[in-house]
Amino acid sequence: MPYTGIVKYHVKLSFEVDGLVERADIIGAVFGQTEGLLGPEMNLNELQRVSKVGRIEVEIKSTENTTSGTALLPMSTDVDTCALIAAAIESIDKVGPFDSKFNLDAIDDVRASKKEDIVRRAKEIKQKWSTKSVSEGDTMLKDVHEGSSGKVAEYGPNKLPCSSGIYDSSWIILVEGRADILNLLRAGYDNALAIEGAKIDESIKDLCAKKDRVVAFLDGDRAGGFILKELKSVVNIDLELRADEGIEVEELTPQRVADILKDADKDLKQQTAEPKQVSETDKPLADATNKVYQDLNETLEAVGLDSDNKQLFKVPISELVDKLSTQSGIKYLILDGIITQRLLDGAKQSGIECIVGHRVANLSNSDGVTLKTFTELGIS
Repeated sequence: MPYTGIVKYHVKLSFEVDGLVERADIIGAVFGQTEGLLGPEMNLNELQRVSKVGRIEVEIKSTENTTSGTALLPMSTDVDTCALIAAAIESIDKVGPFDSKFNLDAIDDVRASKKEDIVRRAKEIKQKWSTKSVSEGDTMLKDVHEGSSGKVAEYGPNKLPCSSGIYDSSWIILVEGRADILNLLRAGYDNALAIEGAKIDESIKDLCAKKDRVVAFLDGDRAGGFILKELKSVVNIDLELRADEGIEVEELTPQRVADILKDADKDLKQQTAEPKQVSETDKPLADATNKVYQDLNETLEAVGLDSDNKQLFKVPISELVDKLSTQSGIKYLILDGIITQRLLDGAKQSGIECIVGHRVANLSNSDGVTLKTFTELGIS
């Protein structure tokens, strides 16, 4: 689970297992065999629930008949609690049916490392700004050039050019490059992201999954057609728009940009002009979803609730289908992502009544399971 607390310590352990096991088996042993050893308030599940322990990271290496590896626990407790948890994990002697041995390698104080990084960065800042003069006039001219309605920023690990409004907007415009971002800013659109080439960056998929609408606005040349085809293979596009034939988006006048985007803008305004009305039938589901939405949104995780709306689990979406195969008693499944066919099939086998997500993919058969979006439940 992505960690919402402030990490103070990293508890690092190594392990050896006399048999072939997987990462999930190691994690299951850590949770299962330490449960109850130190009292209910010290159970790892409880410590994770109150954001005292983060997601356990496990790396494994396997030979023909043995498994070894490392485990890391990010913790925001005091060092005494870290030591107790480490000792409890060291007591594990079985993973599944196989003998095992866990050893504590280190308890690292993360804050000490941060202090070193801060001092190093401070030295770099001093060196840079003592030798470089920034012209205030040049900066002001640049801001005017890049558009009065917003600024060009960067998104994701690969620093893709974007408008500064993409984070707050309920919809997004995908364009080809930085020059297109600038032109859309001149036309008053502050919610564009440049894909920068035909290979679609993974971070773009994650952002689009959280938006109510995704619009592709690409050049009117042959290359724009190739990029659109690649984009559609990895991202759900709600509206496909092109510049005039043979023209690039960056070459359009602000008025022409507005003319091409007016339908997308108009449709969205109609959707958001009035708040969604939640039916009496959906109200219990909306209430249950609303209670977990704030902690769930933008985490790429999923939550399972039982018939009393009590949380049964919270896992990354990448691990969700496997979790459904082992978890029973789920009534509502709420996820920070798209409801896919694979997820729906797993939910049916688990007897889940309803799934809530940001968007529903094209599904072949959803009979027996109610599918809702956050927008339909009046949550955004």
